[in-house]
Amino acid sequence: MSKEMWNQRYAESVYVYGTTPNDFYKKELDKLTPGKILLPAEGEGRNAVYAAELGWRVCAFDQSEEGKKKALRFAKERNVSIEYMIKDLDHIDYPADQFDAIGLVFVHLPGAGRRAIHRNIIRYLKPGGTLILVGFSKEQLPFNSGGPKDLAWLFSKEELIEDFIDLQIISLTQMETMIEEGEFHNGPASVIQLVAKKQVNLRYKTRSGQIRFAKLPG
Repeated sequence: MSKEMWNQRYAESVYVYGTTPNDFYKKELDKLTPGKILLPAEGEGRNAVYAAELGWRVCAFDQSEEGKKKALRFAKERNVSIEYMIKDLDHIDYPADQFDAIGLVFVHLPGAGRRAIHRNIIRYLKPGGTLILVGFSKEQLPFNSGGPKDLAWLFSKEELIEDFIDLQIISLTQMETMIEEGEFHNGPASVIQLVAKKQVNLRYKTRSGQIRFAKLPG
């Protein structure tokens, strides 16, 4: 969808994806110690505001100015602060190893560029940091509960394993569930849920004096 399309959708007075965080994202975020979190394509701010309420330092971005306006208004109503920038996924540039967590909640991308964007995003995750991803699977096409109608924009477990090959996969599940997230995410759906961690590189010296690195789970 284009920037203009998202601006038109988010210009509605209601929060079109609701004001409560995604259930899977919430469950996984609740397990973590608050730090600094990145939320790409955050839209109206429901997941960002929830993280801020838990004590996270939130950095979010989206291409939609209307989404930003609603997210900042929502944060003000909840008496929390979030950092929200206007960016698109092709033009993000944060310093490496900045975030304790990254949340990708229904961030769907065209097949041709998805892998490069996913691999770029995880550069910003600290060693030991956690990636939380939830999105529609390729089995979503028969359902009318939301998501892209192009198979190439939907996820498969195999694709995500390859996209995040440098991370340690903690859990990866495809399931049918009911979603109730405002006007555009409502009804039976097929989703994929992923939790992964960036490995920690341990520097050590061998008996011969060589410097080597071992990857340990975060």
